[in-house]
Amino acid sequence: MRVLLVGAGGVGGAITRIAARRPFFEAMVVADYDPARAEAAVAALDGDPRFTAEQVDAGDEAAVTRLLAWHRCDVLLNATDPRFVMPLFRAARAAGATYVDMAMSLSRPHAERPYEECGVKLGDEQFAQAADWEKEGLLALVGMGVEPGLSDVFARHAADELFDEIEEIGIRDGANLTVDGYDFAPSFSIWTTIEECLNPPVVFETGKGWFTTEPFSEPEVFDFPEGIGPVECVNVEHEEVLLVPRWVDARRVTFKYGLGREFVETLKTLHLLGLDRTDPVTVPGTDGPVQVSPRDVVAACLPDPATLGERMHGKTCAGTWVRGVKDGEPREVYLYHVVDNQWSMTEYGSQAVVWQTAVNPVVALELLATGAWSGAGVLGPEAFPARPFLDLLTDYGSPWGMREQ
Repeated sequence: MRVLLVGAGGVGGAITRIAARRPFFEAMVVADYDPARAEAAVAALDGDPRFTAEQVDAGDEAAVTRLLAWHRCDVLLNATDPRFVMPLFRAARAAGATYVDMAMSLSRPHAERPYEECGVKLGDEQFAQAADWEKEGLLALVGMGVEPGLSDVFARHAADELFDEIEEIGIRDGANLTVDGYDFAPSFSIWTTIEECLNPPVVFETGKGWFTTEPFSEPEVFDFPEGIGPVECVNVEHEEVLLVPRWVDARRVTFKYGLGREFVETLKTLHLLGLDRTDPVTVPGTDGPVQVSPRDVVAACLPDPATLGERMHGKTCAGTWVRGVKDGEPREVYLYHVVDNQWSMTEYGSQAVVWQTAVNPVVALELLATGAWSGAGVLGPEAFPARPFLDLLTDYGSPWGMREQ
């Protein structure tokens, strides 16, 4: 397997550190718009000859296609933000390469009824091309991070081994992370966080299909394991709700994020001021007026999440809560994966949230390389057997858990 990794930020850098310990691939080309970031990611790997650095603009489909061909890469792993999903998705298909991402093509709210009806849903642009990928015998494995990704694998595992009937699947994400010296310092890309938190959340129900609600709706307190404890969670737009019902039979699917009241109020303020917008606005510059995206300005004003590991303390938990029936009796479980920041920093030099995101696509690549996973078309993690993934994740030294509720 020869991999082109596009994006050498926090998650991309963690991917290289995790992959460097595994023998399943022949080469990994680390490409970024900023060549210094790509070179730094490779330099951190103690001269592993399988890794090389390149410069590429993720939005330039032709350049990415040429890079795939030049290095004879048969897989493109997308570690950029969701704005670049479609150009990279198309470039992989043009090159005849397998495509893997951790976030799907962007949504657009319904023009008249944004909090009742779906407009363009997450992943719609990718799924619209599914038949072409399948016809060409190519695989696009979409949403293969932690959430979406591992959370979807948990849903598949629950359907295959733990339940006869599933009433509800609810992804629940929470943490007790703190960052020294910052009153507000998101542990993941603020660009992506704004996108998913301020868009209308999507819910799935049998008979009703997909529909939307108000942002931060249906608050509930969920008790997270391994000392994290109770965290208030709210509805947030996320890919799992669009992926799980395609392959897993469940009457209701939701995603709720443990943001905390202060974080929610900050996001609401950004929206109120228009600072969540992605369309450029004109502002004065030293050499005359310049156009900038308000959301990019917010991101530039905040610390890079990848650099916060030394200041960060606590644990992050990603998991899937499932309620249903097994052997005629009601059952309720929480399947989860917890990463302690102290462990991930000591073991890999990566903060917990980016490491937890990064490990899952590497596990998936290994399963594809060995043939344990295979397929054609645009497929989510639910389309593949869960047990090989969960066993290999444990082999990577980061076991998952299950709690009977």
